[in-house]
Amino acid sequence: MSEDAVTEKDVRHVASLARVALADDEVDRFTTQFEEILDAFETLEEVPSVDRSAELTNVLRPDEKRDSLSPEEALENAPETEEGRFKGPNVS
Repeated sequence: MSEDAVTEKDVRHVASLARVALADDEVDRFTTQFEEILDAFETLEEVPSVDRSAELTNVLRPDEKRDSLSPEEALENAPETEEGRFKGPNVS
């Protein structure tokens, strides 16, 4: 485990930022899980880098210009629209 262990205070802070209420047993469980996740990242940092000489190339099809839906056609099956746009639920 890393020297900068995850504390209950850290978990409660993250939960607060996410606006999630956690019970004490959940804080304990998430503290352990966060430590395990950070340990996994530390392990990944130990993997040696590999020299590569080949440049990356686009292996996908080339872009092609095609006709698309009109705004009216695109909104045709939308459950709810507003001023010619898709309308979704309010977020906070």
